[in-house]
Amino acid sequence: LVFRTKHLPSTTLLINLTLVDCLLLMVLPFRIAYHFRGNNWELGEPLCRIVMAVFYGNMYGSVWCLAFVALDRYVAVVHPLRARTLRSQRMSLYMTGMVWVVILAAMLPLLLSQQTYRLNELNIMTCHDALPGGEQENYFLPYFSTLFASCFLLPFLIMLFCHSAVLHTLMAERTRYANAIRVTLLVLIVFIVCLLPSNVLLLQTYADSSLDVDGEDLYVPYMISLASSAFNSCIDPFIFYFVSPEFRKKVKSMLCCCDNHENQISSPRNMSSSSGQKSKVIVLPMSSRRGTPESENRLSPNCRYHRS
Repeated sequence: LVFRTKHLPSTTLLINLTLVDCLLLMVLPFRIAYHFRGNNWELGEPLCRIVMAVFYGNMYGSVWCLAFVALDRYVAVVHPLRARTLRSQRMSLYMTGMVWVVILAAMLPLLLSQQTYRLNELNIMTCHDALPGGEQENYFLPYFSTLFASCFLLPFLIMLFCHSAVLHTLMAERTRYANAIRVTLLVLIVFIVCLLPSNVLLLQTYADSSLDVDGEDLYVPYMISLASSAFNSCIDPFIFYFVSPEFRKKVKSMLCCCDNHENQISSPRNMSSSSGQKSKVIVLPMSSRRGTPESENRLSPNCRYHRS
């Protein structure tokens, strides 16, 4: 579908979102195996750093991808007359570049700091789950506070504003745009449910080492919320692709076109009779007719930690 879809500005963002989500999902098996082994990491310090850096970097990169997709749809729906200028391929490339800058910036501190620590009393090697108090307060608290503000709170406010404005515009013709309204609401609700709890719990975990709350009390709820934030990346494709009737119709048309093309190649009669016809290309449009919002496409994500 990527190679058969016209690379409109919105599709560039959505393809980038898919790539970011896939990179995040690639490291999930390592985290799952780690927790099933009783939080015992057996793959070494370098791989632990890579897994955690990719996990958090792509999780927050996914959040910014969603914010840029929301911003793109806001311009298309609320300001259609300015969309031709603002929604350019160059602008989408700038947004894509910013996403990867965010990812690399989020990954760097985790790649440069020690992530594995042995707990002798439990005879396990933890990976980013048990940190010395001084390092937690002086290094990871500023790091995750910055991530929370710049890579969750800011894009969340952008999404909230853009989706609210889009919904206000679409509600004027709610019957005509009922599907677009449902998808917009679904994107916003899934984002809040999957990502808000883990980010709040993450910040609470690091915020004050003097809290009269045992780390064990926060660890289990945080791990559950972190799993839900990772699940956000799994359901992105269903939200942005498969809930769209137009997309399903185009997929079926593309598959039928491929079948017809194979039949024409295998049949000499079809080859001779179709030699004078122009080839037909099925394009999966990511935008609807003028004044109609683009068909939806899309995350991620979140964090960790067990106070030793």
